[in-house]
Amino acid sequence: MLKEKAPETFQVKFETTRGDFTMDATRAWAPIGVDRFYNLVKHHFFDNMVAYRVHAGFVVQFGISSYPAVSAAWRNSDIKDDPVTQSNKRGFVTFAQTPQPNSRSTQIFINFTDNSFLDSKGFAPFATVDPAGMKVVEMLYDQYGEQPTEEQDQISKLGKAYLDSKYPKLDVIKHATIVGGVAAATPAKPAAPKPKATAPVATKPQ
Repeated sequence: MLKEKAPETFQVKFETTRGDFTMDATRAWAPIGVDRFYNLVKHHFFDNMVAYRVHAGFVVQFGISSYPAVSAAWRNSDIKDDPVTQSNKRGFVTFAQTPQPNSRSTQIFINFTDNSFLDSKGFAPFATVDPAGMKVVEMLYDQYGEQPTEEQDQISKLGKAYLDSKYPKLDVIKHATIVGGVAAATPAKPAAPKPKATAPVATKPQ
């Protein structure tokens, strides 16, 4: 059920506590990643999910389920790498991964600025958020810095309840829904230079 082939192009509407934005996915850019993304959305994986990493000038990252049992079920669900055909520019969406090959699973990130240094590290973009949507993405709460990022294992084990208790101001994705096709992806306008930051890493719960 979770291995259905995605359409060549499609849109996903994200409804958040800061407003709505839409991702335009293009299967030709990263077929394996887009198929995974399509199935996650279709089965409501991103619903009621916290955007736990919001690093201003770098990325917003999410993809750890709010429900520990779901995280446990996806623990060994890595997919193979796709070749990098697009650049990690502002508004482009990419799967997080560990330094190991074939380590993408369920976490994705949206680039706030030109992070093309990630291209050579194997991060393969598969979708874009348009300029209007990026204005919403940039409003997601970012004042906790990288602290939640360092607690991915705890988030996986304890779910949204843990984030609600320790980081109550983080924003939530209420729903993510496939809303239709897209003719062509439109990248967002370039942003100001970013501060140095570590790559979007998805840790593996023990």
